[in-house]
Amino acid sequence: MAEELTEQELHNLAMNVVGKDLEKNGFEFMAVNSKLKKDPQFVCLKDKKLHFIIVRAVLYPENPSEINYLFMETIKEHATKFKASTYYAGVGIANASDYEKPVNKEQNYIIKYDGIIKI
Repeated sequence: MAEELTEQELHNLAMNVVGKDLEKNGFEFMAVNSKLKKDPQFVCLKDKKLHFIIVRAVLYPENPSEINYLFMETIKEHATKFKASTYYAGVGIANASDYEKPVNKEQNYIIKYDGIIKI
């Protein structure tokens, strides 16, 4: 039986996907926090402006683009104190051979990521 990825491992996968995307798009990392439930995950500078990016690993069948606006509102309030913009980055992860099976360490997985969404 293949070992399932832990919540932290799934989160790290999502962080890598988002981190590469931010880098490619010219964001400069000021702080990176990969601990679960510690927000924001990325504090970045771009065009001399501060950006807070919240990263979530979302398992199939949930929609990675679905945002918890109530939660994001508290992050946005925090970001406003720093004159920062707030973004959500949902990363969908599924077992490549069977979406219904858990993501594990011995099988490939599929990533669905549509980029950061401004809140």
